[in-house]
Amino acid sequence: MNGTQTLDGKTAIVTGAGRGLGRAMALALADAGASVALAARSKNQLEAVAVEVEHRGRRAIVVPTDVTDADAVQDLVDTTVAGLGGLDILVNNSGVIDSRSLLEQDPTEWDRVIATNVRGTYLATRAAGAHLVPQGSGKIINIASNFAFQGVVNHAAYCASKAAIVAFTRSMAVEWARFGIQVNALAPGYFATDMNAELRADPEALAKVLRAVPARRMGKAEELSPWLVLLAGPASDFMTGQTIVVDGGQTAR
Repeated sequence: MNGTQTLDGKTAIVTGAGRGLGRAMALALADAGASVALAARSKNQLEAVAVEVEHRGRRAIVVPTDVTDADAVQDLVDTTVAGLGGLDILVNNSGVIDSRSLLEQDPTEWDRVIATNVRGTYLATRAAGAHLVPQGSGKIINIASNFAFQGVVNHAAYCASKAAIVAFTRSMAVEWARFGIQVNALAPGYFATDMNAELRADPEALAKVLRAVPARRMGKAEELSPWLVLLAGPASDFMTGQTIVVDGGQTAR
């Protein structure tokens, strides 16, 4: 897919880029030709990813960012435009999860999940849009989850936040289509990342999870990246407001 989906000359921001799927997506964009601004809280992790991007012959800048802070997000966009010469692609990947029952979940934890997952997506989209709308082009890719379409025990805040991202994606797609901006989402299922390393280390817990996945395995990062590149490139110019679910058939049950 990358052979026809060149992103040469394009500049992308990836939030939550320090590890896991965020790191993999940043590297996939670099492999397709894009320069990448890497955003997350951990500077050390971002610097390691920047080295990987540069080894691919692409430019990278590191911008430590709290996506719940409006000023920090605005600085992320401004720094990207100034440091990399523009902005074409925004990947809203920053996210957190809290796995407790509603009665056990402190309201501050609910707020933390909603603030990072929903407010962070809103703030970054708004800040990027102020550049993309006058430009008359751009790609925004929001990372939702297959949990947006399921009721999952002990994940009310996470499910609600990811469902909000799907709805936000549709609304912004309609609002900005006339400006040449496409807004789409990816909804991964279970992928093997450091976020679920503890789960994968527990054979009984892992087996329980995989019973719910018709493919009977977790996804690999390289199975999500081509969809990201598709949504970031010109082949998706007439596609907007859509959510692509990549979950081994879990939501098809």
